[in-house]
Amino acid sequence: MMPSKLLFLPGALGRMDFWLPAAELLRHPAQKRHMGWPGFGPTPADPGVNGIDDLVAMVVDEMDGPCALIAQSMGGVVAIRAALARPEHVTHLVLAATSGGMDIAGLGAQDWREMVRNDFPALPDWFLNDHADLTPQLSALRMPVLLLWGDADPISPVAVGEQLARHLPHASLQVFNGADHDLAYTHAAAVAALIARHLNAPAPTSG
Repeated sequence: MMPSKLLFLPGALGRMDFWLPAAELLRHPAQKRHMGWPGFGPTPADPGVNGIDDLVAMVVDEMDGPCALIAQSMGGVVAIRAALARPEHVTHLVLAATSGGMDIAGLGAQDWREMVRNDFPALPDWFLNDHADLTPQLSALRMPVLLLWGDADPISPVAVGEQLARHLPHASLQVFNGADHDLAYTHAAAVAALIARHLNAPAPTSG
């Protein structure tokens, strides 16, 4: 099934412009929607948004038909949770440099939480305290998944992408040489081409 809407989800800095370069190069008839997170980046805080579950609810509310979720870093965790909540609405997932909600201790990832807390003190701190492990649920996601990783990313090293690929039944991993955590922004043309191919690929067979 082809998506009728593409939802672009940013990371913890809430940059609504993060996916714009790739989205502008992406030729696809679906409606494109760039989401922001209340209290993150340019999006004003909302007293009704106090946790990851509230962000997931925001995304689910946007899923009014077949959707592709295209997400980076923290947005990838939100995307995974939204896909688990409403798998019938998610035709494709694109996940860039994210933990995917897994416990990534032991995979060589840099501890980013204190850095973010120190460098961006205005950000809500509840997302720093989310340690839920979604690993046992990942095999339930049967839609095709494109994983985008940079081999120079200390926050989410390639080992994290490889682990995520092992748990998602229909995932493919693309690694960018020399790219870091912002690869989807810095390598927009290549990323847009990969997303276009991903969205037009035949649906995986069951099983």
